[in-house]
Amino acid sequence: MSTRSTPFDELDRQIVATLMDNARASFAEIGAAVGLSATAVKRRVDRLRKAEVITGFRATVRPAALGWRTEAYIEVYCDSAAPPRRLAEVARKYPEIAAAMTVTGAADALLHVRAADVEHFEEVLERIRSEPFIRKTISYMVLSHLLPESPEAGASASAPAEAAARAAGGAAILL
Repeated sequence: MSTRSTPFDELDRQIVATLMDNARASFAEIGAAVGLSATAVKRRVDRLRKAEVITGFRATVRPAALGWRTEAYIEVYCDSAAPPRRLAEVARKYPEIAAAMTVTGAADALLHVRAADVEHFEEVLERIRSEPFIRKTISYMVLSHLLPESPEAGASASAPAEAAARAAGGAAILL
């Protein structure tokens, strides 16, 4: 459903902002903040979810707590114009890839990667480079987050040992 056909007023914006700040806020808490009953907030949240304005609720976790101690961005350059669908298939193969997007400029895509350590990152990078249509990559290691409260500073993926086991077809890899 398109958000254009769904009315989105100031109360909806306040509800969404409250949920973005604290997805665990109760309908009663949100209602008190925006001047609506809990029932009215629930109806609006249900409508916003149905309209795909709200697409889900997540816990943001400090990556190091899950074993992700190394983080990098990788510019990906393809041999030919690889369709975004193909790049998305590749990104889904690697549980260490936290985000992937096509970009403007010389690179075809940008990957946000989390790994247990530099050796694990290097192994992931080599697997990505082995994809048949990838011509080259340029990596940028993250030293620190200047905005630690941003979503990019948190993690919503599983721990590296689990990710590595999935990537290896279920065999446990000790990191």
